[in-house]
Amino acid sequence: MLQLKHRRPPATTYRINPDLDRAALRRDYESDGRVRVYGLLEDGAMQLYEHFLERTDWIHLINGDSGILELDPAAKAALAPGEWAAIEAAAHARVKDHFQYRYEAVRVNAAEQERIHDPLADFARFMQSPELLEFLRDVTGHDELAFTDGQATAYGPGDFLTGHDDDVAGKGRLAAYVYGLTPHWRLEYGGLLLFHGPHDRTVAGNVPRFNVLDLFKVPRQHSVSIVTPAAPHRRFAVTGWLRSRTS
Repeated sequence: MLQLKHRRPPATTYRINPDLDRAALRRDYESDGRVRVYGLLEDGAMQLYEHFLERTDWIHLINGDSGILELDPAAKAALAPGEWAAIEAAAHARVKDHFQYRYEAVRVNAAEQERIHDPLADFARFMQSPELLEFLRDVTGHDELAFTDGQATAYGPGDFLTGHDDDVAGKGRLAAYVYGLTPHWRLEYGGLLLFHGPHDRTVAGNVPRFNVLDLFKVPRQHSVSIVTPAAPHRRFAVTGWLRSRTS
C-alpha cells in the first residue's frame, strides 16, 4: 500500500523593503530615542496578519497580586457567570497603584522555533536572521545587538498596558520593538502606543498601523491605551526587545 508522506507547508518568505532610508531612520532614532519604520516588509506581512486572524490559541494574560492569570480559550469559556467581570474589576482596581496589563498573546518559544513551522515561527526565525539584525543595527546604532525575542500580541476591547520602562537588570535590553499588523484603525479606537513625558504630564502616541515597526530605546516610559468597544477588530502586533549578550 502506498503511504503518502506528510508534506511540510512552504515557509513564509519575509523580505525587508529595499527602499527604506536607513540613514534617515537612524538620524530620527538618535535624535528622539525612537523611530517609526513604515512599510518594513516587502513580502510576508499579509500572510502573518492572516495567520493571526486564523489562530485560535491566543491566551489572555492578566497580572495580579498573586501572579499572572493565563486564560486559554477553553478556560475563559469555562468561567462561571460573573467570574470574568470580577477579574476585570480587579484589574481595573490595580491600575490605581500598580503596573497592570490585560491582553492576549501567543508566545514564541526559542527552543521550539526549529520544529514549529507556521508564519509566526517563520517570522521569529526571520527576526534572528543576519539580514534583519543588520538592518536593526544600522537603524539604531546598537552594534552590540546579538538577538531579539518577542511574542505575538492581540489587544481587543478592554485590553491595555500601563506605564513601564522595560528596564530589567540582566536582560541586556537595548531597545523595544512593536511590529504592527493592524489595518484600518482609527485613533479613537484606542490601543495607542504612548510615550510618556516627564512626570507623566505630557504624552506622544502612535496609532496602530499595518506593516509598521516602532523602535525605541530602553529605558523609556511607555504604555498602551485601553482599546474601546468601538474597535471593529483586535490590534495585532509582534512585540519584544533587541538584546545584547550581556547586561
